[in-house]
Amino acid sequence: MRALRLPNWKSEPELVEVDEPTPGPGQVVVKIGGAGACHSDLHLMHDFEAGAVPWNPPFTLGHENAGWVHALGDGVSGLTVGQPVAVYGPWGCGTCERCRVGVDPYCENVAEAPVPGGGGGLGLDGGMAEYMLVPQARQVLPLPDGLDPVLAAPLTDAGLTPYHAIRRSWAKLGPTSTAVVIGVGGLGHVGVQILKATTAARVIAVDTREEALKLGEECGADLAMLSGADTAQEIRQATGGRGADVVLDFVGADATLALGAAAARTVGDLTIVGIGGGTLPVGFFSVPYEVSIQTTYWGSRPELIEVLELGARGLVKPKASTFPLDEAVVAYRKMRDGTLEGRAVVVP
Repeated sequence: MRALRLPNWKSEPELVEVDEPTPGPGQVVVKIGGAGACHSDLHLMHDFEAGAVPWNPPFTLGHENAGWVHALGDGVSGLTVGQPVAVYGPWGCGTCERCRVGVDPYCENVAEAPVPGGGGGLGLDGGMAEYMLVPQARQVLPLPDGLDPVLAAPLTDAGLTPYHAIRRSWAKLGPTSTAVVIGVGGLGHVGVQILKATTAARVIAVDTREEALKLGEECGADLAMLSGADTAQEIRQATGGRGADVVLDFVGADATLALGAAAARTVGDLTIVGIGGGTLPVGFFSVPYEVSIQTTYWGSRPELIEVLELGARGLVKPKASTFPLDEAVVAYRKMRDGTLEGRAVVVP
């Protein structure tokens, strides 16, 4: 079969022929219907070096995957061949306290995981191929009726990651609250949809690009602001001087972190989702009182079930463009150049 593989750190991916996988005991082979291209893959290609993570190339790219069960290994139950499924991306050990409740991204026994701190497309072969081997059947989730695998694929990361970040702040997102989404890109525009689908908060979208703000408004943002020197003050003016109850930074650069801290309300949340490499000095007087600042990574398996249900009901639908496997490199090029709106889904 054909697969898009990363041969080395700081290299371009290559479309090559590889053997079709065969499932062992407890394993599942999924016929891929859609594999999302994620901005973090660009970091794998261009930024990472040996030692940055506890695994190395070569491996097949693609950590946002959905399709149909193709083959089952011995001992697998609860799945049938031909069944539409999504693949939960982070693969933990399955036995530690975190993994037992489905929070594999925070696995505390990574030495026993299929790949330490990674998953399919992150150290092991992912879904930018015709078939994908999933080493643990528990990571394969049936799709709700009516959800196409092409639409489900980006929900496994671009939907799950903002959903987890938002869900942990639900208590602060009532009808009198305001949420700010900084960066209305591949994850941010889905974050706006999730906020509107699951909370009563008013949503302010912030970006440096007019086209991104238009996308934010299409996704339901109540207010869109072009990011600049006065954005924090504009957010405070729009909230009666109080600031935002929840700020979700999908960029993570120095400037956006500073904006989030300046715009946050007392007892608010500033959640850093983007991996833009920025830092935020924190001291007694540097942020409003009792503002909680946290990073998040992906989400839990139970949360993915909820995200897929939102997708099946049409409440969350990433804006996506599809590319054949032959043109997967083009999708990444558009992402790198900033000419891709929303997400890219590779269809083998």
